[in-house]
Amino acid sequence: MTHLNVKKGDRVKVLSGKDRGKEGQVIRTLPQDAKVMVEGVNVHYRFARPKRRGEKGQRLEFPAAMPAAKVMLVCPHCGKPTRIAHEKNNEKNFRKCRKCGKLIN
Repeated sequence: MTHLNVKKGDRVKVLSGKDRGKEGQVIRTLPQDAKVMVEGVNVHYRFARPKRRGEKGQRLEFPAAMPAAKVMLVCPHCGKPTRIAHEKNNEKNFRKCRKCGKLIN
């Protein structure tokens, strides 16, 4: 199983691809595939046929998973995209911003 540096609820910035530069919140992480799903980023569409006569079809949009290596955590304190340092305090592991040095929950 792969260890990801981002968790559900983190704010991230997309580094490459069609949505490069966009920011969003992590909806779901898939550590076994090393992928994340980000709100409003990498949106795909699926079309649903009408179920009954006279009803209209729908265009459903949903965020697709993208590689975790293509996103970078945005520090909640300084607001900059940053790499993560790991620190151990009182037998508990914490993530730490490399730019401002503050702990991230």
